[in-house]
Amino acid sequence: MMAQENIFLFAPNLIGYARIVILCIAFYVIMTSPGWATFLYLLSEFLDIMDGQVARSFGQTSKFGATLDMLTDRCATMCLSIVLAIFYPSYALLFQFLCTLDISSHWAQMYSSLVRGETSHKNTEVSSNFLLRIYYTSRPVLLVMCGGNELFFAMVYMLHFSEGFEIPLGASSIGFWRLLAYASFPIFFVKQVINVIQLITAARQIADVDLSERQK
Repeated sequence: MMAQENIFLFAPNLIGYARIVILCIAFYVIMTSPGWATFLYLLSEFLDIMDGQVARSFGQTSKFGATLDMLTDRCATMCLSIVLAIFYPSYALLFQFLCTLDISSHWAQMYSSLVRGETSHKNTEVSSNFLLRIYYTSRPVLLVMCGGNELFFAMVYMLHFSEGFEIPLGASSIGFWRLLAYASFPIFFVKQVINVIQLITAARQIADVDLSERQK
């Protein structure tokens, strides 16, 4: 008889646990060691890319793994948003809004997939918004959106401490952290638009399920 698999010990889930440890260390030093905090935060994001590839390569995709991955992503962004609200008090309300939008849109998407009987929250309907469909069906787009979004947050964090080393720009110069923040801002903005679309689309899909059930 085949031995029962231990989902908790799947290779991609072990990477997921490592991400949690790395993020805990990052947020432990985040107030005093920006270099280490940023390195560890972005390392966690890199491992986020790797765990999906490992899961597919080893045939170890799982609902637990998908849940672990999403919860880690949401908690990481939430914790960094809290830090940014402390560092930039005049923008605290904005960071609270972004944090709320991120969590609510992904939770609604997850719940919508559950009530519609989908196997993954990344399975979007043909009728869903084209931006949302591209976001979840094109892996390169998903990686660029998520990576660019987290890079923007990380660079805004770094700007609290310094501009970074100066890069000549015509007759003037610009700090490296600020340059990366400017470069990643368009991706960050589009990601927030996608979050809004995701929230609205999920709400409509859940309402459609309600209507369908009431008509039975």
